[in-house]
Amino acid sequence: MPLVPMRDLLAAALSGGYAVGYFEAWDQYSLEAVLEAAEECRSPVILGFGGAMMDQVWFSDGGLRRLAALGRVTAENARVPVSYLLNEVETLDHIAEGLTCGFNAVMLDASALPLDENIEATRRVVQAAHAVGADVEGECDPLPDASGMMGQRTSKLTAPDKAARYVLATGVDALSVSIGNEHIRTQGESSPDLDLLPRLRDAVRVPLVIHGGTGFPEWAVPQAIERGVAKFNVGTVLKRLFFEAVRQSMHPLPKDPNFQEIVGSRKPRDFLQQAKLRVKNEVMRRIALYGSPGRA
Repeated sequence: MPLVPMRDLLAAALSGGYAVGYFEAWDQYSLEAVLEAAEECRSPVILGFGGAMMDQVWFSDGGLRRLAALGRVTAENARVPVSYLLNEVETLDHIAEGLTCGFNAVMLDASALPLDENIEATRRVVQAAHAVGADVEGECDPLPDASGMMGQRTSKLTAPDKAARYVLATGVDALSVSIGNEHIRTQGESSPDLDLLPRLRDAVRVPLVIHGGTGFPEWAVPQAIERGVAKFNVGTVLKRLFFEAVRQSMHPLPKDPNFQEIVGSRKPRDFLQQAKLRVKNEVMRRIALYGSPGRA
């Protein structure tokens, strides 16, 4: 199935009263887990990789290209509507490379820049992406990072007038908003200001996106969708579950295990296959939470 423009997936979500999940992958197993979950649920989905947690030397020296090829083949063989996102990369060179390699949606992490510089950089991304039929997600305020790994511990909530200026000046197709959501929250929940969402929705008239989906309270998801959120980004919980499954599968192994079976066989005892299944089950659970099963 050909890739579907992200703007079309999100427009359908807004009109249908559900949200689409972007479940960030980092290798073949995690990528397959996301797609298999979506196919079993008959749900649209956004596949892709992010730049924020990647070693930047590796990422720039062929890593992005290798991931892009892997994901593109997977996405193009999907049996459900799929968009393919290069998420939160650090440089315009990464954006250009991603567009060349077949991502049909991109996002530059420029939110920590002064607003005028962010607008200028994002406008350049939009010009390059739209020229090849790709969509752009933007962000005018950085999210706080609950772990400290990304260096941003505090953030201002996104002001509607600022968001309106940013969207109008850049032409982005979707807007990541800061309403109290947080990156990399591993314990507890964030405290979103849900009353801010209708004001943002009315100010920008593009689909709203929630990053930090791992810690976003599940009770708040339906209300967020009702108030203009069409996409949730989820990553941290998937890596945690993957790691926990690998650790658990290693514990009972004998001293001299059958390496052919447990490494790369794709059979039930393959330790990465067990981790993939754990991720798949979580993605299916969140697809149900977002209301997108059966929407393919």
